Amino acid sequence: MSLRRRSSRVPQLLLAASLLGALLAPPAAAASAHRSPSGEPGRTGGTGGTGGRGLPLRVATYNIHAGAGMDGVFDLDRQTAELRSLDADVIGLQEVDRHWGSRSEWRDLAGELARRLRMHVSFAPIYSLDPAEPGGPRAEYGVAVLSRHRIVGAENHEITRLSTQDPNPAPAPAPGFGEVVVRVRGLPVHVYVTHLDYRPDPAVRVAQIADTRRIMAEDRGPQILLGDFNAEPAAPELGPLWRELADADPGAPTFPALDPVKRIDFVAVSKNRIGVRRAWVPESVASDHRAVVADLLLRK
Repeated sequence: MSLRRRSSRVPQLLLAASLLGALLAPPAAAASAHRSPSGEPGRTGGTGGTGGRGLPLRVATYNIHAGAGMDGVFDLDRQTAELRSLDADVIGLQEVDRHWGSRSEWRDLAGELARRLRMHVSFAPIYSLDPAEPGGPRAEYGVAVLSRHRIVGAENHEITRLSTQDPNPAPAPAPGFGEVVVRVRGLPVHVYVTHLDYRPDPAVRVAQIADTRRIMAEDRGPQILLGDFNAEPAAPELGPLWRELADADPGAPTFPALDPVKRIDFVAVSKNRIGVRRAWVPESVASDHRAVVADLLLRK
């Protein structure tokens, strides 16, 4: 991971604090087997044997809607159960509150989910606002990575954003493109998590994709991009992304969760270093999105 990239100093310190707290807890123990929607049994206990061809890794992306389900009810127990059922080694989360407000009971959702699932965590705020009361924690909203594997590096990159906190926003660099490096049996793997602009006009997403490709081009080795892109796979603004990355297509829509009609949530991997064994979308209304889960094979 290059340290020459521009990123906000304060979010970097917050990332380090979040990471340190999570490292005090050991990784998850082996999870029980489960079945994918296709009826195939899920593998047990994180990354298993290599099959002689590479290292298996299960990843997922999930927009958690600040802890609320399709019913609009905040229920972190429900989302914890959903995340546990995925049996993923690495999970990218979007719409994550950290002491943000009453909608999520002023709680640190990234930290709580990490503790409940016994995973390491790195949180990358998009917004970090002054505390509601002097001496209180900062109000933050952003993305996060949960990992069974130890996180050996983390960075919060700036990409182009149109702020929702400014009454008259203009596109400008802002943090919230999270990157971590995890070691899978000694192999460094770069994992990125993102939440792209939601507006119908794709102009900001065009700039965000350009920023994403520039940042990812600075790294070598296996790369995994997890996120809510707020665009469907064939959207023109996503086209440049597919030059270097392969879409782990689950063959099913993800949004809205109750009766999904489009896929805007993605697992994308570096073409030459990672194979996709299978991908799927579990049925759930624990959020307003459904997750995407993918079984990958890392090539050394």
